[in-house]
Formats: sequence, C-alpha cells, structure tokens
Amino acid sequence: MARLLLIEDDAETAEDVLGDLRGRGHSVEWVATGPEGGSAARRGDWNAIILDRMLPGLDGLSVLQELRRTGDRTPALVLSALGDVDERIRGLRAGGDDYLAKPFALGELAARIEALLRRPVETRETVLRVGGLELDLVAGSGRRGTRDLDLLPRELRLLDYLMRRHGQVVTRAMLFEEVWNYRFVPKSNLIDVHVGRLRRKLEAGGEPALIHNVRGVGFTLSADD
Repeated sequence: MARLLLIEDDAETAEDVLGDLRGRGHSVEWVATGPEGGSAARRGDWNAIILDRMLPGLDGLSVLQELRRTGDRTPALVLSALGDVDERIRGLRAGGDDYLAKPFALGELAARIEALLRRPVETRETVLRVGGLELDLVAGSGRRGTRDLDLLPRELRLLDYLMRRHGQVVTRAMLFEEVWNYRFVPKSNLIDVHVGRLRRKLEAGGEPALIHNVRGVGFTLSADD
C-alpha cells in the first residue's frame, strides 16, 4: 500500500480518483488548492504526489517547483486538461516525473502511479560535497572553495545529479531522463549548452575543470583535490 497525495480542485475528478486508488489498496489524502497542496506535501511522507496543473491559489507547477527547490524528490504525476506537447514539456521541466492529459482512464492513472512507485529511491542528502565543491539543496546554493556559485534551478539539478555520481560516466540519455524528465532523447544540444554554462560558473575563479567530456558517451565529474 502506498501513501498518495492528490491535489485536485475538481471534486468529481477527485472522487473518481480517490475511489479507484483506494479500491486498489492505496491510502490517499485529497486537498483542493495549491497552497493546501504545498503544505500537505511538506508535512507528509508521501510515496507519490498527483497534482493538477491548474489549481486555485497557486498553480500546480509552482507547487512542484517549490518542492524541488527545497530538495523534495517525491515522485509527482501532473494532471492537466492542457495536453499539447509544449505543456507536457513545461510540466516535466517543472519537476514532474510524468504527465497525464485529461480526460484520462483511471486504469492508466493507476498504472502510471505504479510505475513511479517501482523506481528506486535514492538517499537524498541535502548537502553534497565533492572535493572543494559544495551544494546545499535546501538553500539552493553552491560554493567552490570560498567562492559562491550563482546557480539557476536547472543548473542546480544538473550539478546535484553529477555530484551524486562523481567519478562515473553519465550519458546524455541519463541526463535527459533524470534531470529533464524526458522519456526520449531529442535531437538537441540542450544538455551541452547547460553543461557549458555550468562549467563556466565552476571555473570562473580560474580553477581547474571538474566536468569532463567522455567522447561519444557523455560527461564525468571529478574532485579537484
């Protein structure tokens, strides 16, 4: 049995989802607004969160972005009546792990939740250190030695992922899936652009490179001392 949080302002949709998921043996709590959803997410130990894209008080993507900013990596499924590709990408980029357009079949929702629950859960330290590099996920800040790093949210997530796997080769496909939440590898230089920006920030004080290209494969991050 999983503990699930449902953030949905449409009562009819919520009742259908509650009935189906509870019938499958899950424990589900329902709240109907964005602010309530953010509070419930922060105070509960949830196995997964299901949240609507459009919510009163605070939209679902803002709720999700705030959770990710504070280091909360609870799997999240975004529901939305906005089903075009750009909206799906926006939901995934905000930190969603999956996106389901309305109207949807309850069986598909349950299957997608089960898939999220099968993913391995990482130990989520909130402060990471690799050599002289430090990343504070709660504060959303980074330092290299005595120098502060001005990191954008996506750079923070990218550095988080690389630091947890320092010394290992990380492929572009891994980054697309785990940092950008894509389920496919687009024909794009998106990752190279972000890695390049992150490198410039890490090396802005004249320090040696930490992120290295592995030709034809991806990248690796190594300690500087």
